[in-house]
Amino acid sequence: MFAALADATRRLLLDTLFARRGLTLGELTATAGLTRQATSKHLAVLERAGLVVAIQRGREKHHYLNSAPIAGIVARWIGKYERGPVLTLADLEQTLEGDSDERRRGLRLRDDDPHQP
Repeated sequence: MFAALADATRRLLLDTLFARRGLTLGELTATAGLTRQATSKHLAVLERAGLVVAIQRGREKHHYLNSAPIAGIVARWIGKYERGPVLTLADLEQTLEGDSDERRRGLRLRDDDPHQP
């Protein structure tokens, strides 16, 4: 799958299918600015990688993005490395907001109390 994603043209085709589902070979060819043969070869690589699913409707094949393999990569690889820093930042944000709330409350109490210097 990584080899399929490594090519910029194939990523463009995936982005196109993300934006508009169910495109035919002709529609993808026009969008990508490639020949039919080049588009067809790229689609074959994406289909073998499981990133694109083609459904035959009459004489035309409609292509759809299959985002499940990409979601699996995110969950397995990116998510586990991202979780720690994200949780740390969330904890820091809560701490800072808590400190900020306490300071604001302290300022209000001092402003309201005429006996405070």
